[in-house]
Amino acid sequence: MAEREKPPRVVVVVPHADGLHRCPWPGVDTLYLAYHDEEWGAPEYDDRALFEKLVLDGFQAGLSWITILRKRPAFRSAFDGFEPDKIVRWDDAKKAALMADPGIVRNRAKIEATQALARIYLDLMEKEGFARRLWSFVGGRPIEPQRKSLADIPVESDESRAMAKDLRARGGNFVGPTIVYAFMQATGMVNDHLVACCRHEACRALARDFPA
Repeated sequence: MAEREKPPRVVVVVPHADGLHRCPWPGVDTLYLAYHDEEWGAPEYDDRALFEKLVLDGFQAGLSWITILRKRPAFRSAFDGFEPDKIVRWDDAKKAALMADPGIVRNRAKIEATQALARIYLDLMEKEGFARRLWSFVGGRPIEPQRKSLADIPVESDESRAMAKDLRARGGNFVGPTIVYAFMQATGMVNDHLVACCRHEACRALARDFPA
């Protein structure tokens, strides 16, 4: 029997029952759609929110984002609300408890990377600020590429490579340029909602220079 051909990948906006056109990647999953409509691509300037997102993007490595999104409440509980000052004090017993927690992604290297990123966070907060440092790689204002198709979206950029290099130099792990680019998309540092998506202009309207 001949193999059934896979349907072509959808790379342009998709109309939904509510009359809105959206990027194709959330599909019809209600949690994913809510994330697309309410979070992804909206410029985020809060230090702690950026820390949480970068940690979770590191945990996504090798997995799908919807897997992490479904586990996010469990991560928040297990990871002390993503409070860096608590995370830097994790001891071996805490890490062992995390490795035994079925609600999160149990990966020792990524848990260690979370603690390393918490140290980076605290160090930067004593200097210029975590959010300010990360936003500096895009000049303090969202990049607006005006993508028309998913085929136009790269997996990394000059900016993500520069940010990844900086974080690695500070001791970061699971912060490669592809992970960092996904982080930049999610936090609105680059507006990669397709131009015909209902969220493109909404996120563009939220763009502003990094607060003084």
